[in-house]
Amino acid sequence: MVTIVNYKERQREDGTSFHVLEIQGGIDLVMSQTTGQFYATSKRAYLSSTFNAQACEALLGTKIPGEIEKQPCEPYPYLVKETGETMILSHRWIYVPEVVADLQQQQSNKEALYMSVDSFQKTPAFEHQYTN
Repeated sequence: MVTIVNYKERQREDGTSFHVLEIQGGIDLVMSQTTGQFYATSKRAYLSSTFNAQACEALLGTKIPGEIEKQPCEPYPYLVKETGETMILSHRWIYVPEVVADLQQQQSNKEALYMSVDSFQKTPAFEHQYTN
């Protein structure tokens, strides 16, 4: 489940504007690479919308079934506002509706099952038992 926490106005290449909804997932605990201590964070992503500012405002706090997932992309520079540091990232966070996430999980489960069946059939005991 994700929550609409904010909205922003963006500009298209032709100069017209539209609104995006900022969505946020649940709390994640992550271990700091420098201190080894855990900190709380959450994944955020943006959804394009056809809503005007008033409709976006009314949607704040709305929960939507689904999750935010990491997706690989072409590397791009990212400026950390708090520190001024520029990093090169090769991923982005995207919203995946619950129905799609369920289908992805089912596909992953099927692939794991096929892999385990394949490895079982290739064991010497199995081959000996059924090939003689």
